[in-house]
Amino acid sequence: MRPRDLVSEALAGTLQRPARSALTSIGTVLGVGTFVAILGLTATASSQIDDRFNALSATEVAVEDVARQQNEFVDLAFPKDADARVTALNGVRNAGVYWPVRLSETDTVRSAPVATASGSRRIQVVAASSGVLRAAAPTLSEGRVYDTWHDANGQRVAVIGAGVAGQLGITTLETHPAVFIGEEAFSVVGIVEDVERQADLLLSVVVPRSAAQEVWGPPEGGAKMLVETEVGAAAQVAEEAPTALDPAHTGYFKSIPPPDPKALRAKVTGDLDQLFLLLAAICLLIGTVGIANTTLVAVMERTGEIGLRRALGARGRHITAQFLAESGALGALGGLVGTSLGTLTVVAVAVARDWTPVIHPATAALAPVIGLVTGLLAGLYPAWRASRIQPVEALRR
Repeated sequence: MRPRDLVSEALAGTLQRPARSALTSIGTVLGVGTFVAILGLTATASSQIDDRFNALSATEVAVEDVARQQNEFVDLAFPKDADARVTALNGVRNAGVYWPVRLSETDTVRSAPVATASGSRRIQVVAASSGVLRAAAPTLSEGRVYDTWHDANGQRVAVIGAGVAGQLGITTLETHPAVFIGEEAFSVVGIVEDVERQADLLLSVVVPRSAAQEVWGPPEGGAKMLVETEVGAAAQVAEEAPTALDPAHTGYFKSIPPPDPKALRAKVTGDLDQLFLLLAAICLLIGTVGIANTTLVAVMERTGEIGLRRALGARGRHITAQFLAESGALGALGGLVGTSLGTLTVVAVAVARDWTPVIHPATAALAPVIGLVTGLLAGLYPAWRASRIQPVEALRR
């Protein structure tokens, strides 16, 4: 049997029952379509992760005060003009020093003029220079953030998050509210609705660094600096910041550049691939079982045809090749349709989300082959059964 005749017979057998063939290939269509859609969507999502990462996380550098590990007599290694020193570096937009204020067990935070006996709360207090608030990029519901003048002159002002304002019963700044931290009063000048960085500021009362040092003294370690940079400048700024802060004691500072976006993308893509490719494998398994079942039924229905072919001189290998070709054709057809549907799904999702669709050429080329292999594997047992039928018994049936 020539290859041309084999292909012709396989197509004839497949198209002879078009409805059954279409239903049989649905499993392969779903499996291959899921395979293409998953790889395309994860590649597309990965590119979006890179863009968003570069837009925010890749422009953030943290600098930690580790002076206490080397010199126990140094309470705060950051100089008073730390903001100005780091902001002067190329590529830096904003920079500021902050640390959590250590209050005594009896110190609570309460508000005025709406304070009540039950209105005191154990709320975190953060000492921060004005550069921290600018780098955090806050969205204000009311008021403003304090600036360098407040910081330089030790003004008793505070910026609070919207959640903290709700806990303290502060709903507006028109009444000129204040918060009492222990026995120290701070005028509330702004209520923050949201921030792009340092989300814990939303749950804190933020006061100027200079005022915090005046009231509670320097921190006992734990001070940090938040640096907002231009895109692409984070690694350079992280390297230069310790020298800018204290050229004589660069070891007092530990710079933490943003993590590698490639590693983040690989992790996210890997997690998505493992989860959804399992679903694609299940769909392909269902498709394989469907093709095998249909091919086996076709063998039983076409016993007379098989006997006639054997009587005319066809051998077992010819029957095997014929039924393998038919099941392979069903798988290949399902693979082609599934590839088309998967590609359309990726494009549709990308258009709906205003993304750029990304599909690797190897994925589109490999998907129909997967359908073909699925069909061939599904047809192995039915084809073997067909080749074992004896001509005399087949003709008698």
